[in-house]
Amino acid sequence: MNKVTNPDLPLPTPRSHDADELAASILEKLIYQVGKDTIVAKPHDWLRAVILAIRDRVTDKWMESTRKTYEAGSKRVYYLSLEFLIGRLLRDAISNLEMIDAINKALAKLDVDLVEIAGLEPDAALGNGGLGRLAACFMESMATVDVPAYGYGIRYVNGLFRQEIADGWQVELPENWLAHGNPWEFHRRESTYEINFGGKVDIIEEGGKEPRYVWKPAERMMAEAYDTPVVGWRAKRVNTLRLWSADAIDPILLDKFNAGDHIGALQESTKAETLTRVLYPADANPAGQELRLRQEYFFSSASLQDILRRHKQQFGDLSNLPEKVAIHLNDTHPAIAVIEMMRLLIDIHDIAFDEAWDMTVKTFAYTNHTLLPEALETWPVPLFERLFPRHMQLIYQINAKILLEARKQKGATDEAIRQISLIDEGGERRVRMGNIAFLGSHSINGVSALHTELMKETVFYNLHRIHPDRINNKTNGITPRRWLKECNPGLTRLIRDVIGDEFLDDTEKLKALDAFAEDSSFQERFDAVKRENKARLSNLIGERLGTRIDPSAIFDIQIKRIHEYKRQLLNIIEAVALYDQIRSHPEMDWVPRVKLFAGKAAPSYHNAKLIIKLANDVARVINSDPAVRGLLKIVFIPNYNVSTAEVMIPAADLSEQISTAGMEASGTGNMKFAINGALTIGTLDGANVEMRDWIGAENMVIFGMTAEEVEAARADGYNPRELIEGSKELSQALSAISSGVFSHDDPGRYADLIGGIYDHDWFMVAADFDAYAAAQRQVDAIWNDRTAWNVKAIRNTARMGWFSSDRAIREYARDIWGAL
Repeated sequence: MNKVTNPDLPLPTPRSHDADELAASILEKLIYQVGKDTIVAKPHDWLRAVILAIRDRVTDKWMESTRKTYEAGSKRVYYLSLEFLIGRLLRDAISNLEMIDAINKALAKLDVDLVEIAGLEPDAALGNGGLGRLAACFMESMATVDVPAYGYGIRYVNGLFRQEIADGWQVELPENWLAHGNPWEFHRRESTYEINFGGKVDIIEEGGKEPRYVWKPAERMMAEAYDTPVVGWRAKRVNTLRLWSADAIDPILLDKFNAGDHIGALQESTKAETLTRVLYPADANPAGQELRLRQEYFFSSASLQDILRRHKQQFGDLSNLPEKVAIHLNDTHPAIAVIEMMRLLIDIHDIAFDEAWDMTVKTFAYTNHTLLPEALETWPVPLFERLFPRHMQLIYQINAKILLEARKQKGATDEAIRQISLIDEGGERRVRMGNIAFLGSHSINGVSALHTELMKETVFYNLHRIHPDRINNKTNGITPRRWLKECNPGLTRLIRDVIGDEFLDDTEKLKALDAFAEDSSFQERFDAVKRENKARLSNLIGERLGTRIDPSAIFDIQIKRIHEYKRQLLNIIEAVALYDQIRSHPEMDWVPRVKLFAGKAAPSYHNAKLIIKLANDVARVINSDPAVRGLLKIVFIPNYNVSTAEVMIPAADLSEQISTAGMEASGTGNMKFAINGALTIGTLDGANVEMRDWIGAENMVIFGMTAEEVEAARADGYNPRELIEGSKELSQALSAISSGVFSHDDPGRYADLIGGIYDHDWFMVAADFDAYAAAQRQVDAIWNDRTAWNVKAIRNTARMGWFSSDRAIREYARDIWGAL
């Protein structure tokens, strides 16, 4: 085993957390690394200096963690994810290092405002929604519970787009989060790997030996590593997030440049830079599809080469790889890693096929995040074979092994064989990445109890039959540091005042708060914290949008990726129906309500973008109508990201978790809202089911069809038109939208969108509308009894401790990775 440090060289003394020494460190960074005098330093200069000073202290713990892992020969977890929605890191690091008081004292000495400079830190544009945020929570929790881990992803230059709203429409602009560099990261020039595409495969036959296959690629580029330390709670461990950037092997073709083709001379650099520029390039065209597949292979190959290099460096050979390495696939995006591992083991490390497959399956695990068949990626065989000729050979070889073995099993029908094949033969032949991830892993987990059972019955039905022990459940969780302690300091202080500090280390200790739910004094203090958070959100909306909202109204919030199955459309239609009711019955005692929306639509997802436009059109009409008397407002907040969520979630009174039952794998937004004292209005979908079990059905507002009822309705020839015609409020709202009441400039704008509800209503908007509207009036009734509302809100916070990502990671480490 290699030595980690030279015993003859003394290790530097760890940096002090003392406020005076911290102030001196910040000043030193400002002068010698930022290159500014305090007289001329701007807030962004101070931000960089503070980050660099804090980074030094994180690095002390980072080196200590790395040394400990090497010396113990510990098993490492490698978490492969196309997204890491990490958000701003400064407050996270300060909090987990327990340096909040010290940094505030240090900055006071320097006459610098932490709130002002922390607000300047850009959000890393490395993710889209729940998938990426879960990966970020898991990275923090792996460090917190002392699991040695690396996260692997792509260092997107622009990442997910920056969303602006122009005349109500989503406009995608580049998110320039790296424009001024990233002071948290370390460039690892020595960790560089060649990544190849295209070409051909040569066979080399030597007498008496198995033939060898040599990939002769047509394109080559380099992957370079950038490391960001991820510090756990109380700095018990610091792990590594390693992101890959693409570079050309020949950055400039001098012969072309000298011949006058100055643009063509840079084509290799352009091709490499394009690969890591944008997260989820629009895939409505073949070029976009190919780019996305290239991205997935690029980061998977670089990560595996790095993992195998590190393992051989420490242990000498690969014979004990499954005992020392656990590789986890976060959804199907990195599924090609299974085939790349086979290529590396067989072609580079001379391991026989059967042994390589056994090692691969024992090393890999896979989390499925969706029941939507279209999200279980498939790729056209010609495209895959053109980019990865050697991998295609291996896919066919693996497929032969699997299908021949499956055929021997009792009850193996032709249809079952077709469904487990790595190649979809129904129409255009396509490579099934979900099947590759399943069959190449020893563990396949869902992310909520309901989702896991539905996986067995739907998308992986036949695979589950031949491998009945592989599927298991690991319900998602959230890090309580980011989603309670940091984003809601007022509530955290209040909880500490009444139950002490134990919940900071064990979130399930929040249960002690239950005893105070009916305490009127505590209710008042709890309510006061919520009012402060609502005032903060009201101010943010006023500053960004110029819209005034009343903090005394119900803040009814739906924030998530815009998608038809998440049913923002149901929420908007109910708002239109409520608008009609308020105007028609001004004599009724309506509860003031602000409906807040935020989220991004995929650039090529027409209906999702149309829903954003509809939300803004409805807001324009309702918010300007004096007949509403301010009782209802609609607000769409652009460019939703982690920092925006950190303001919106603590301010929420009502959390909208209204997906079509059976279609949301888990959700984590539902958990974040509930732990911050919001009541959930939702369907029995995803983790809502388990939340109901922990929180109590009486402390949520559940409505609508169950997953079984949705499936049965679809099977029985569900007729939405009949339902719509039988619901006065729904039919009037749909008529208003489709006829142009909210789109005077283009009366037919929403005709097709609403027509889809009449014609097929796959997402059961009409089927659930009346139940949803009734549930909203139930919410009004609870709100009018402030004591009852506060009791329920407090019980939500008190009973959400189990939904910590620390608990989830301990389950992964114990049951899947063998890393605790």
